[in-house]
Amino acid sequence: MKPGLAGMAPSKWIRFEGTMAPGRLYCSTGGAVKEYQQQDFYFKVYLPVFHKSKFTLLLGPSYRAEQFHLDDEESSLENPLQRMSDWSLSSLGLDIRAINKLDSTSWLMTNLNINQSGNLRDENAVAPLNYTLSAIYLKKKSLNKEIGFGLMANRSFGRVVGFPVVVFNYNFSSKFGLELMLPRRAALRYNLTSTDIFLLKADAMSRSYYITDTDKEYAFRRTELDLGLEYNKQLGKLFGVELFGGYRQNISTRLPNEISAVKTSGLVFSFGLYLKSPVKN
Repeated sequence: MKPGLAGMAPSKWIRFEGTMAPGRLYCSTGGAVKEYQQQDFYFKVYLPVFHKSKFTLLLGPSYRAEQFHLDDEESSLENPLQRMSDWSLSSLGLDIRAINKLDSTSWLMTNLNINQSGNLRDENAVAPLNYTLSAIYLKKKSLNKEIGFGLMANRSFGRVVGFPVVVFNYNFSSKFGLELMLPRRAALRYNLTSTDIFLLKADAMSRSYYITDTDKEYAFRRTELDLGLEYNKQLGKLFGVELFGGYRQNISTRLPNEISAVKTSGLVFSFGLYLKSPVKN
């Protein structure tokens, strides 16, 4: 056996993803309400370093570029939000992932993520390293039921946060399934065919960037929940594509002091390409 249930989307070796969230509004101090779009490009690859029957070690370098695209280019030249436009926000990360097979139906999965995020394209940028460590015990109770529990701890810009993780995957039938990894993800799955998967899902995410300006430094943070429908299409034995559309609910946003958020929630769309993992459990 291997982790995961029949019908779930395949693990991804290389992944490209672009996201757009239009219709957000902000207001500079003493200025009018204006519109921007959140735009995001993400790339990640998992490199198998060691693989045996009971132990697998993977390295996962990643890169993210993000911007607040300003619709009013002329007035944005002296706008505090300009520091986060023109793809100036970026993040470099590395996952160190280990999968230990404890017996024929259980695994211990650990992951250390190290990343640096901020306006890294600026030659004066100085961003600290952030760390996230997780450990999850996963048990396959049957071919159609999988449970797990663990802990995750994150240190970001001097703040340390820890919380429990609960995993529950269950196939009601060959067509329908439930996939939970709380508090990060919840999804109802429908397998139209063996290569066409629909997911009605909710994904939580948190982004932090350390912004260095000429006379100040501050952290830009936001926490959001994406609710919507995803379509996963496998193209042959190696490739696949993902399409997502839905609503992005903003939970919290910290912007520069000169900027007030007016509308931070709204529609979100993403498009992704991937190659399946070459590692066979």
